[in-house]
Amino acid sequence: MKFTAAVFDLDGTLIDTLEDLKNSVNYALGQFGFPERTYDEIKSFVGNGVAKLVYRSAPADTADETKAKLLALFKEHYMAHSMVFTAPYEGIEEMLTELKNTGVRTAVVTNKMQDAAFDIIGTFFGSLIDVVIGQVDSLPQKPEPDGVWLAIDKLGEKRENAVYIGDSDVDCLTAKNSALPVIGCVWGFRGREVLEECGADYIAETPSDVVKIITGKVK
Repeated sequence: MKFTAAVFDLDGTLIDTLEDLKNSVNYALGQFGFPERTYDEIKSFVGNGVAKLVYRSAPADTADETKAKLLALFKEHYMAHSMVFTAPYEGIEEMLTELKNTGVRTAVVTNKMQDAAFDIIGTFFGSLIDVVIGQVDSLPQKPEPDGVWLAIDKLGEKRENAVYIGDSDVDCLTAKNSALPVIGCVWGFRGREVLEECGADYIAETPSDVVKIITGKVK
């Protein structure tokens, strides 16, 4: 076994959440009469937590007080509508099952609100994920390493035996800050070119590639 602990990003890596994120952003924007954002715009804004997503979506001259209200509206709407269109990518459940069967411990570290992360993972993956670390005020968000290190500690694993799996430049930086190798997933929100440019140690074309890399079947 090459790695015994796998720390996953969530959005764009295990699940496709863009449509629900877009709808909740546009709901909040609509309450103030602001223009809606497209799917591709939302795709370019995600990766640094919901506050950055909402602030990037608001018009450039939006006052801070209004941004705070937009964020509150987004959170309220998203918690009630986070799984309307959201679903795992093809092959993800099989990948997690195979990792579990081979003894690999798994965690998710995400900048998504913790309650939403728990709901989504509980619904789609259940016991296939051992530890979930979402966004809370007491823990710095990715790309800071704190959540990744906390997850590895909770798994009872050593950092030198862990690998990080994500789909974006934020994930590459998170892995670097955490002193972990990173597997870049090309099916996510950024694609191969971004992952190669940001220095991903491994590139996975499919979820089954992730299993092969973790178990040492791909050098």
